[in-house]
Amino acid sequence: MAPPPNRRPGLTGCATSNMHTYCFVERRDLTDPILIAGGGIGGLAAAAALAGKDIPSIVCERGRAFGEIGAGIQLGPNGFHCFDALGIGPQMRETAVFIDALRLMDAETAEEITQIPLTDDFRAHFGNPYAVVHRAQLHQLLLDRCATSPLVELRTDHGVTGYSKEDASVTLHFEGQPDLTGRALIGAEGLRSPIRAQMLDDGPPRVSGHTTYRSVIPRDAMPEDLRLNAATLWAGPNCHIVHYPLTGGTEFNLVVTYHRDVSEPVSGQPVTHEEVAVGFDHVHPRARAVIEHGRDWKLWVLCDRDPVSRWTDGRVALLGDAAHPMLQYFAQGACQAMEDGVALAVALDTHEDLEAALTCYQNMRATRTARVQMNSRLIGDHIYHPAGAQAAVRNEIMRSMTPRDWYDQLTWIYRSNGLPPEMGGL
Repeated sequence: MAPPPNRRPGLTGCATSNMHTYCFVERRDLTDPILIAGGGIGGLAAAAALAGKDIPSIVCERGRAFGEIGAGIQLGPNGFHCFDALGIGPQMRETAVFIDALRLMDAETAEEITQIPLTDDFRAHFGNPYAVVHRAQLHQLLLDRCATSPLVELRTDHGVTGYSKEDASVTLHFEGQPDLTGRALIGAEGLRSPIRAQMLDDGPPRVSGHTTYRSVIPRDAMPEDLRLNAATLWAGPNCHIVHYPLTGGTEFNLVVTYHRDVSEPVSGQPVTHEEVAVGFDHVHPRARAVIEHGRDWKLWVLCDRDPVSRWTDGRVALLGDAAHPMLQYFAQGACQAMEDGVALAVALDTHEDLEAALTCYQNMRATRTARVQMNSRLIGDHIYHPAGAQAAVRNEIMRSMTPRDWYDQLTWIYRSNGLPPEMGGL
């Protein structure tokens, strides 16, 4: 039998991703690599960006396979700036669904508050589109990019326990696997990163108390008047509902969030439809009807952390949710992780001194990501979940805004690729 098309010469032992089988083992031709802990969107983006600068890396994933859980993800133009830098821009444009608008609805009255057009004027202003895609599809494109690069080694079943530093190297320690040594280490293992815990010792994440339930439903199950090529947000007191099309409009992503004051984190737990529906009696029947069509719900309890200005420890740096976990309300988690990967590669490519490069990377990214973290909290409190007079103020302000007003408000985040101008920033 012929080997899989993505098999690389000299590799043995297989791991299965969402769509393909890849074969991984130690690559003897990788010398002095950057070690990357975590094989999610951020870790793979970093590896792909480093490969684009001819910098070798080894990506170590805790799980027995590379994969992403979750359903839909929204991608601002800054995400497409990153796709172009990572070499997957054409593939993402073939895969993503380009929606026509962002719509904000009042969940109590079912009246539209505002609409942001995402068509020609939007694309001209920001230089790239706004789109939605399955999280697994985005992860797969990054995985394909890394798996076909001779400069990226991918390892599964490598759960990180910590690291130790030497003068000119870093050693990464695993549970049940031999240590690995490289010239630098990037901690990209997400919200509960062991690398962050060792570096900063700042305790567990902040539990927001917001519970999010996710489902994907067939197009025919969506109420006919809501089968729109748009990302629609129903904002109500202590709750919101989001839906948008996926896979060419054949299905819809559905996200329902309620502030239930839970104190313990949960990730991807199956729940009943009855549990999801509790607490939405106060919203308009048109908004509540959307929930009735969801099936196979899974629960997440949203967590984040306060921004920090230090992400580095000599030859060790943090990336993505390990550095700046944020709430979902700005739809920027994946985009900011990819920006981190692009900035990291640029910094390492332009500085001979490795520790100086990591400090440069940190300084490029810390303020921008802190701004996104803080805005994500504010958006949740003042746009997604207000009630009474606060909701009335939101409605009045947002109804008065023109598309150009919105574009001006979003220029700082969407027109930028997260790099300063002297280092290739947009």
